[in-house]
Amino acid sequence: MKKILVDINHPAHVHLFKYSIEEFKQKGYQVIVTAKNVKSITDLLNVYGISFILVGAKKDALVLKYVYELLHILKLMWIVTREKIDIGIGVSMVLPVVSKLTRMKSFSLDDDDLVVTPIAGKFISIADVIVTPSSLSAEDRGPNRVCHASFHELAYLHPDRFVPDPGILAEVGVAPGEPFFILRFNAFKAHHDGGALGLSLEQKLLLVNLLKPYGRLFITTERDIEPELKPFQMPVSPEKIHSLMYYATMFIGDSQTMISEAALLGTPAIKLNSFAGRLSIPNEIENRYGLCYSFLPTDFDRMLAEIRQLLKLPDLKAEWGRRRQRMLTDKVDLTSFLVRLVSCFPASVDQQKKPTVHSTKSYRE
Repeated sequence: MKKILVDINHPAHVHLFKYSIEEFKQKGYQVIVTAKNVKSITDLLNVYGISFILVGAKKDALVLKYVYELLHILKLMWIVTREKIDIGIGVSMVLPVVSKLTRMKSFSLDDDDLVVTPIAGKFISIADVIVTPSSLSAEDRGPNRVCHASFHELAYLHPDRFVPDPGILAEVGVAPGEPFFILRFNAFKAHHDGGALGLSLEQKLLLVNLLKPYGRLFITTERDIEPELKPFQMPVSPEKIHSLMYYATMFIGDSQTMISEAALLGTPAIKLNSFAGRLSIPNEIENRYGLCYSFLPTDFDRMLAEIRQLLKLPDLKAEWGRRRQRMLTDKVDLTSFLVRLVSCFPASVDQQKKPTVHSTKSYRE
């Protein structure tokens, strides 16, 4: 019986691997989940009934981040050795290092461009299997890279996995068909966020004033919300957010992952931050499928103009539903792909190693 370790370092990773964990167990594998001691992570794991072992904390200071990553490595080495783990999988710089020091084979998922996360890329490059979306197939990731025709978010938002709960509307006091907007504001504390900018408080307030006449507003933030925005704070628990996003009229913010989630759910998504135009995955979602729009911090006025144009469209959600369906015809359920890849290793990896170069055709063509 294979023993599989799943390493969780971010709340999004709980969603990414929750169905894989379930399917590995159904196949009879023993699955051990390790997680950073971050409330948003542990809360989600508890909600989904996933047992876990804590392996460290999350720190904002860059020096402390790497100190804690070292402790993370040592803790994982101890777990892998004690439990005789066969395969480790995660979005992780740590697993590849541990796999070089133990019997474990490492599967490292990565959907970031190397130019943006060069340090993480160096660590991931030593993984036994590097798993990236086909959007990154042009990057040189070495002989151990496997590409998939999907996005990380489609491991849990693909329609084979996700069915929105319309009951969420009553929970937040919104009538079916009533327009509402979700705003998401990031903290930019990750190791690759150094110097990154998002929306200022003044810009957030301008957004609020623009949208208020058109419908209800719900705001979610990575850190404490500003007092001026407190009346609009999100009333929904994290495990229900995707249903609310599905029904939203529009999703606007400076976050990376949640903008992609909204777009892939068929909700018009507008992003403003320093990474606009620099990342292959959001660029594909924007340029190939037209599901989102991204703006640099200097282009706030252009972003407002785009939002005003979208608000004038009478069939906005229907149009985005059509664009989403086009995307889904090109992409696969990532959970099914990962379960097959790990379950049939190493033969599955040998079959998949050729990069999949995706079409560059635009949604406008």
